[in-house]
Amino acid sequence: MQAGETIFALSSGQPPAAIGIIRISGRNAIRSLELLTGNAIKPRFGSLRKITKTVSEEILDEALCFSFPGPKSATGEDLVEIHCHGGRAVIRAIEEELEKLDGLRRAEPGEFTRRAFANGRMDLAEAEGLSDLLFAETEWQRKAAIQSVSGSLSKQIEIWQSELLRISALVEAELDFSDEDDVAPSQTDMIGSASAALLNDISSVLDRPRAEKLKEGLRVVLGGPPNSGKSTLLNAIVNREAAIVSDIAGTTRDVIEVPVSLGGIPFLFIDTAGVRDEGAEEI
Repeated sequence: MQAGETIFALSSGQPPAAIGIIRISGRNAIRSLELLTGNAIKPRFGSLRKITKTVSEEILDEALCFSFPGPKSATGEDLVEIHCHGGRAVIRAIEEELEKLDGLRRAEPGEFTRRAFANGRMDLAEAEGLSDLLFAETEWQRKAAIQSVSGSLSKQIEIWQSELLRISALVEAELDFSDEDDVAPSQTDMIGSASAALLNDISSVLDRPRAEKLKEGLRVVLGGPPNSGKSTLLNAIVNREAAIVSDIAGTTRDVIEVPVSLGGIPFLFIDTAGVRDEGAEEI
């Protein structure tokens, strides 16, 4: 990322769609929108404008346009949005026109979020939470990601930091002034109890299940002797014929993995071949 570069990208889903949102961020963002519309856009108000070619003034589309001057924008720099019709031809025409403007280029994957992080609009936990939110497939994944995006983890860390600074001040005061006659009694017990409480609070958060479990799903292996109903159980849980079921022992030869969401929790059920003690076939 080069300082001063202006980037643009389609921020909505892949076309075709009812609406396509093209986002432009950087020092030339507002000027580029003015060139496409022929008019200045009132900051933070939606304005319906005709999007035209900068040379021939051929109309490309009629779109709702927004202007967000920095630093109070999603990326911390000048930012504009073009809410156009979501057809492939419309979006392609507007993007091709943006490429012709001096100082503009297509954004790299994740570059808008990276600029928001670099400009202090979000911290690392919030940036990671945004990524998790975009890829969330279950209710638990969504809730966990929302907590990160909303800054709950960051706020908790700030509380720990303030408490740690308070304990540090008590320690320094105890070291410097404990032998003076006109100061309060020893704060050793208070320091010890406060440190223990802080340690327990941090440990309780660290002991929670790792976020990867919410992404990958809880792995559940169905194991047992041949023809004991493992595949039947798998099909009943996932509510479809995921595994072949028959009365012949040893029907399942290879591991079968089936992802499923149950009660908003992602699971990965693994059906295995039957375990034989003796007399197994060569296969």
